[in-house]
Amino acid sequence: MNMNSMTTLATLVIIGLSYVIPVFAPQLRSMGFFALSGAVTNWLAVHMLFEKVPGLYGSGVIPLHFKDFKNGIKNLIMDQFFTAENVSRLMEGETGVLTDKVDFSAAAEAVNYDRIFDGLTETILSSSLGGMLGMFGGASVLENFRSPFKEKTREIIITETASPEFHSMLASSMDTDKAAADIIDKVSSIVQKRLDELTPQMVKEIVQEMIRKHLGWLVLWGGVFGGVIGLAMSFLPH
Repeated sequence: MNMNSMTTLATLVIIGLSYVIPVFAPQLRSMGFFALSGAVTNWLAVHMLFEKVPGLYGSGVIPLHFKDFKNGIKNLIMDQFFTAENVSRLMEGETGVLTDKVDFSAAAEAVNYDRIFDGLTETILSSSLGGMLGMFGGASVLENFRSPFKEKTREIIITETASPEFHSMLASSMDTDKAAADIIDKVSSIVQKRLDELTPQMVKEIVQEMIRKHLGWLVLWGGVFGGVIGLAMSFLPH
């Protein structure tokens, strides 16, 4: 038995006692009927939040205005949490931490050092040094430096990308405002997509589940205050 039923049963018991107990019968009867009226009225008001009652205008307000509830949920999420200021502030605070954790050694391994060396060779041969090198074998002379060049260049890339100066420059060069805007757009799209999946029944169940355990107290207090008013009314002259 839930609180609604218990409250209603208690008011009916008080009304019943008023007909069998001669002492304070008018007071008990007035208190019982007013308490029953308060409990039933509050129960009906709660019921009308979630269910459409024929002939009662304004009932079923939650399913009827489920689009407003969905918009309210989205606005709450986006306007209170994922504002441009909040996300930008988070990005600025975390950018340095994130860049410090980036390991560029894998990128260094992916570099095509042969292409770099070939470009360097082509530049040298086309310069004024090209004629001089031609007397000593030209490109074949430079070819002996390919392996040392590749290894040394790789070491330089790894060393430089691991330095604090490089990470500081990388963090300062990141456009946090643009990144924040992209994050907000993606979050908004995800939230909207999920909300579009909600039906009036699902919205009703979500709200009902959130406040279900509190609804019984509305009925209980309706009965209590109704009973107090009824008791006070019983002492007024008729």
